[in-house]
Amino acid sequence: MNPIAWQDIRFEDRGLLLLLIVPVLMGAWRIWQRKRLEPTIRISTLRFLTGMTHPFRARMRQALPWSRLVTVSLVIMALARPQTAFREEEVSVEGIDIIVAIDISESMDARDFTPDRMTAAKATAAAFIRNRKKDRIGLVAFAGESFTQCPPTTDHEVLLAQLDMLRSGLLERGTAIGMGLSTSVLRLKDSEAKSRVVILLTDGVNNSGFVDPLSAADAAAHYGIRVHTIAVGKNGKAPFLLQSVTGEIREEWKDVELDEALLREIAATTKGKYFHVENEAALTEVYQEIDRMEKARLSVKKLARKTELFAYFLSLAGILFLIELLLRYTWLRSIP
Repeated sequence: MNPIAWQDIRFEDRGLLLLLIVPVLMGAWRIWQRKRLEPTIRISTLRFLTGMTHPFRARMRQALPWSRLVTVSLVIMALARPQTAFREEEVSVEGIDIIVAIDISESMDARDFTPDRMTAAKATAAAFIRNRKKDRIGLVAFAGESFTQCPPTTDHEVLLAQLDMLRSGLLERGTAIGMGLSTSVLRLKDSEAKSRVVILLTDGVNNSGFVDPLSAADAAAHYGIRVHTIAVGKNGKAPFLLQSVTGEIREEWKDVELDEALLREIAATTKGKYFHVENEAALTEVYQEIDRMEKARLSVKKLARKTELFAYFLSLAGILFLIELLLRYTWLRSIP
């Protein structure tokens, strides 16, 4: 049992505490009576009384009436029903199931981000995952095809390890946005979570796979899955590092293409949000905004437990009363 502090004690029938005025008045009356009845003797000097002390037994006998007043006070406090109230909150979390779908096509090696798009995408996704401690999060990778890198899990250490393993060249060349989205939907469609979300990040156009992206978006909407799309980079040219047959590494600018209209439509179809970022700082802000939007729902139930303490007060009063009786009729007994 936790220790009880006086500030934690509440009295259910506080009106009865007014009766404490009775022992106070009794104490005041005793003091007045003692002063009024105390005999006095006029003497010329008190020098011969120096060093004299009251015997311990005499002091104890004078204290007995005060013990009775304390006993009466404890009984009154017990009648007022002292209690401690322990308030608790029972919190249940309705988590969100999330799939992070990342494009790992070769265009993600473009170095218009620091140091490149792929590294920036993995770093910002990792920060997002670390901040979502209550949610089940999975990882889907796609290029010319798609696969589930990690199914939805609350073991985020395993998830982060799988995220770190992603790199371009693991899958067929191309960008199959429809395949990446459909794989994500398959992972979430049977989830019992109150909210299901896909974060789809890509820097290209749908040029591979056998699933139409808008058909995948319709399937997501059918299952109540919200898709936030993130377009990385911009149309035009982007720098890449290339290695020649001689081992020489040089930077070369290549054409890159981005289908913003498709990503906007996917987001609109699923009641998600579309984002376009051109640097790693903007990508970090996007993940932070998604984190704010997709908060887990908390169900809070407040509980209050009361512990009655009157027995403690009565027990203490009884002990004091017994001690008083024992002393009064034994050691402190006065003989007429």
